[in-house]
Amino acid sequence: MKKTSLENWIFKKIGSRDIEDYQLRKLKENINYVKNNSRFYKEQLRYINENDINSFEDFEKVPFTTAEDIKDNPLRFLCVSQQYISRIVSLNTSGTTGKSKRIFFTEEDQELTIDFFKEGMKDIVNSNDRVLILLPGEISGSVGDLLKKALSRINVESYIQGPIKDVKKVSNIIKLKNINSLVGIPVQVLSLSRKEKEVFSNSIEKVLLSTDYVPNALIEELTDSGNCKVFTHYGMTEMGLGGGVECESLKGYHLREADLYFEVVSPTTGRKVKDGEYGEIVFTTLTRKGMPLIRYRTGDKGRFSAKACDCGTVLRTMDRILGRIENKVEIYDGNFLNMRDIDENLIKIKEIMNYEVSVMDNSKSQIYNKKEGKLYNYRENNIEEKSELVITAYVSKENFEVVKDEIVRNLNQIPVISKSIKKGILEIKILLPDREKESGNGTLKRRIYDYRREYEG
Repeated sequence: MKKTSLENWIFKKIGSRDIEDYQLRKLKENINYVKNNSRFYKEQLRYINENDINSFEDFEKVPFTTAEDIKDNPLRFLCVSQQYISRIVSLNTSGTTGKSKRIFFTEEDQELTIDFFKEGMKDIVNSNDRVLILLPGEISGSVGDLLKKALSRINVESYIQGPIKDVKKVSNIIKLKNINSLVGIPVQVLSLSRKEKEVFSNSIEKVLLSTDYVPNALIEELTDSGNCKVFTHYGMTEMGLGGGVECESLKGYHLREADLYFEVVSPTTGRKVKDGEYGEIVFTTLTRKGMPLIRYRTGDKGRFSAKACDCGTVLRTMDRILGRIENKVEIYDGNFLNMRDIDENLIKIKEIMNYEVSVMDNSKSQIYNKKEGKLYNYRENNIEEKSELVITAYVSKENFEVVKDEIVRNLNQIPVISKSIKKGILEIKILLPDREKESGNGTLKRRIYDYRREYEG
């Protein structure tokens, strides 16, 4: 098995094999840089000096940065004049309204991402491969555009198609361009493999999945669809799009440690957890100039592996992410339903192309809010009343009743659902629209929508 190419790349970038010494030095430098150039961090870190950071334990005393901090006033994070910003990305939280996060990048910042993509893709494709990029790429500096530039540097031919809107069109491109590798959004690639089974199994040898949590059931099906190897990538816009990617062992991500310092902390206490224990992923940028972030809480659930990777690298390995910590809803008495549990059980149903999940109020009482001009369900206790778990499933065949029954059976494999049904506080409702939904929600992360709300007059 080939060792991850990221190892030599990182050692070359940092000028030594001592990653910890490099990262600690860069953390100190960054504290000084942001305090001198960012209005936000000048205030946030007013009691912290670079000379106070002499160990990683010292760094844990530095306050966290949150998504809300960025939403409040993203311009306060800037460390350079706006004339040097070459790319601005606005991020809206799925299913909500209000302020969006705006992330700023200089041309130099984007070059760092291209360099990481180039090195990470070396473990996945080579000059004999032809890659179809099923991510946004029409705008200069978008993720698909940066990936294409990275692939060109290792002499790999690639084509940007964007998120899948027409499965048949993508299938024709795969045949026309002799595509053997895909980079795309998990649920969209799964839908493609199910609708175009022959093309997928005969053509696709390598898949890189990104932008959202990747269920194990999805990886297993794509792997079994033919001679296909499935890699996963972890990243987010705030990281500069790239964070970590799997090597040939396919057991977790090797991280972009020359550009990012990662921690895993308890979501409740904020204290660092041991390797092998799950917590919230936190990162600090080490080399970004336009909008550095210090101890940014991602909201993602993950852990560092307690074992060395089979590829033999000395780099740390982060196990595959388990999705968003907040992507759950309370059903009763502190018992939560997680999106990943639904994914692992429903993705096994091969007739389903995509689905949406929501929890509704099953109360019959309603009240009209004159100020808003809306009718709301009213419940004295927002959770203990009966709720309705609504699954809107987009399926590929007409035998809807059979699919409905299978969905219900699979959902009952989830303990919190089966217990809630027995308690009489949860009902399952399956909706099967006439149309098929191929494109999902674009690059938005999938989530459970909780439409229960207590009336506020």
